[in-house]
Amino acid sequence: MSRTWSEKSIYLALPFWCSLALIPLVWGAAIWGGMAFFLVFLATWLLFPFLDLIFGLNLENENTDKDLSSLFWYKLLLLCWPTLQFFTIFGLIYYACSSEFSKLESIGLFLAVGAISGIVGINYSHELMHNSGRIERRLSDFLLGMVLYSHFRSEHLLVHHRYVGTPRDGVTAKYDESFYEFLFRVIPTCLASAFNAEIQKLKRKNLRWYDFKNPFYLYLFLQLSFAALAYALGGSWGIILFFWQAFVAVFHLELVNYIEHYGLTRKYLGNGKYEHTKPHHSWNAAQKATNWLLINLQRHSDHHYNPNR
Repeated sequence: MSRTWSEKSIYLALPFWCSLALIPLVWGAAIWGGMAFFLVFLATWLLFPFLDLIFGLNLENENTDKDLSSLFWYKLLLLCWPTLQFFTIFGLIYYACSSEFSKLESIGLFLAVGAISGIVGINYSHELMHNSGRIERRLSDFLLGMVLYSHFRSEHLLVHHRYVGTPRDGVTAKYDESFYEFLFRVIPTCLASAFNAEIQKLKRKNLRWYDFKNPFYLYLFLQLSFAALAYALGGSWGIILFFWQAFVAVFHLELVNYIEHYGLTRKYLGNGKYEHTKPHHSWNAAQKATNWLLINLQRHSDHHYNPNR
């Protein structure tokens, strides 16, 4: 018997919900203690690449004219995640700081937490920021605030997509640039470029940089609020764990950024102009399983060619 379209949309979306399995996994690691936090890395770094060998590639391009209602189950996943991540990060801060956890165990556990908030959380925030809805944008800010990287939204939308593959895009890794050179270059430069991009956006509206329409007020409020909550739940050690998971999350984000455009540049046409962004200006990967976890982030050429797809 053939499936209805609603049943088919659930069936197609279901594999992408695999990320939810990481939540009970990291809570289990907290309960078991010791080296159990490695289970998260076994899942994200080893299990999914192994599943890629089994499930192979997906080389099909989705129909862009489909009814938006067919995306309900994909969107629901994005809307559910921020709450799950919030209670996981701060629940585990309280648990680690109020139990008999050793400092070393806590560091290991929040290494795993940071991997989840980076691999899944920042990735989902990226998907949400490309939505035009106000709720989706705020949820993106909510997720980025939890990893102290709120400016990523401004940098990504106003700088990266416009200047990818050019010297003005700090996120395009240079040929022969090592990852660690890239990492410690991109963290400060992207903060500065994001702030400058928002200033220029305000100037076009005849507004000053300190106008309350500058989203950096919201970014700062969210980050300070989350840091204060971490301190309230776990004291000085709680805030150390919070900052640690944020660094690990950003590390994972920038590792992906490093790979996605490494050594690729757009041709300079003169008069400050570059050729249009084309599929060959991004590195792609079509492995099914890891794209389920990363909600097709690895199909990056299409994302830059049509950011709102």
